[in-house]
Amino acid sequence: MTEHDALIEAAQQSRENAHAPYSNFRVGAALRANSGRIFGGCNVENSTYGLTVCAERVAIFKAISEGERGFDGIAVVTDTETLTPPCGACRQIIWEFCGDVPVILSNLKGKTETIQMRELFPKPFDSSNL
Repeated sequence: MTEHDALIEAAQQSRENAHAPYSNFRVGAALRANSGRIFGGCNVENSTYGLTVCAERVAIFKAISEGERGFDGIAVVTDTETLTPPCGACRQIIWEFCGDVPVILSNLKGKTETIQMRELFPKPFDSSNL
């Protein structure tokens, strides 16, 4: 059992709640706060695609709305052969709220890869640019 197993399991469980009637692309995410609490999120699609919200953002916004501010990792689970990284918008949000955390990518077959956020998002826009 690895240190990331709880995050992967929570992301898999969150994926089950995905609302993806248009793409059928169900995604689960789980974010661990420094306090140890884990917040799950799933993608929630909308018929006007631009209002769709990704699983990573749902998990982060849930944690922030409950008062958490420091995070030490996020997992993303999809049912794909090739592991799926966060989209560009999610990379910005992850950087803004989590910084250089490990991002654990996983699929339902047990394949995993851990990548530091700085590798996924090497030139972020953040408060240092303001």
